[in-house]
Amino acid sequence: MNILTKIKGKINLLVSIFDQVISIQSRLIKIQKTLGRIESRQLQSLDKLQLQDNEFQVFSQWGEDGIIQMLLRHIKIPNKIFIEFGVENYTESNTRFLLVNNNWAGLVIDGSSENISYIKQDSIYWQHNLKAVQAFIDRDNINKIIAENGIKGEIGILSIDIDGNDYWVWEAIDVVSPAIVIIEYNSRFGKDKAVTIPYNPSFVRSKAHYSMLYAGASLKALYDLGKAKGYSFVGSNSAGNNAFFVRSDLKPSNIKELTLEQGYVASQFRESRDQEGNLSYLSWDEANKILCSLPLVDIESNKI
Repeated sequence: MNILTKIKGKINLLVSIFDQVISIQSRLIKIQKTLGRIESRQLQSLDKLQLQDNEFQVFSQWGEDGIIQMLLRHIKIPNKIFIEFGVENYTESNTRFLLVNNNWAGLVIDGSSENISYIKQDSIYWQHNLKAVQAFIDRDNINKIIAENGIKGEIGILSIDIDGNDYWVWEAIDVVSPAIVIIEYNSRFGKDKAVTIPYNPSFVRSKAHYSMLYAGASLKALYDLGKAKGYSFVGSNSAGNNAFFVRSDLKPSNIKELTLEQGYVASQFRESRDQEGNLSYLSWDEANKILCSLPLVDIESNKI
């Protein structure tokens, strides 16, 4: 057997293994979707209205899949379109289960061309009405990106998770009017201060500070912004990193608007890094010492 034949044999073996991995992955995804549907039906029969009582995870990082399903059972949304940005390769996201389970259409945006290429090669891209766009989002381009992709006016869900200028981008968005807004908050800033990182159009969390703690906005800053934009705060996920807002004119009376005291959840995950990039497992107080040494904008006084 010559070398070329051996190489061809190994290539064929690798292709076969790859095909088997893809097949297993496809089956696992189907199992995920099936379990999600079962859990959704079980929670629907209980009809609990507290967000955290409805949590389950199919494709979301935490329990957002279940929270979204509960909100959709009670909020009338005629235009079933979502926008989500900061999705990476979209294997873990707030809207993927919504796409496959509820047959919504949507636009996802990420700054990485590799991630967008991955999404477009995923079978989900032809099986559903999904558009993936590569763009580094800032407050000056977000409305243009959305409008150029044929979306405006009433939509169902806007999900914002860009680990940085989240406050400033939500503040700028006016080309769409979502029924539900899901936005990441930084619980390390506490519940009493309305603060965010200063706006920087080229902000990248990993480059802004080695600790990876310096990003986003406090819940109070987002709560106040939501009020100004006509939204009611209806709670946070149990992990303490995502806040949920419902447009006030669409909020049914049985979905309670919460105060900050009622809805704030302090995150317990420890993702801080040392200067070598290793997990440092900082305590709450140790993390706060770092954050207090870095510039923040006080939204109420508009000062750094």
